[in-house]
Amino acid sequence: MDKILEFLPFLLPLVLAQFALFGYTLYHILTHKTYKHGNRALWLMITILLMNFVGPILYFLLGKEDA
Repeated sequence: MDKILEFLPFLLPLVLAQFALFGYTLYHILTHKTYKHGNRALWLMITILLMNFVGPILYFLLGKEDA
C-alpha cells in the first residue's frame, strides 16, 4: 500500500488525462454523424473496449472526419 501512495502523485495526472480523453472522445462520437472509417457503433465499441488511451487515440487518428 505504501508503494501505491508513493507513486500516486505521478499516477493521478495520468488517470485524469485518460478519463478526460475518454470523455471527450465519447462526446465527439455521439455528436458527429460522419466518420472516415467505420460507423458510430464501431467507434463506440473500440473506444470503450480499448479505453487505455488506445481507443480514443485510434478514433482521432482513423475515425474522426475533418469538418
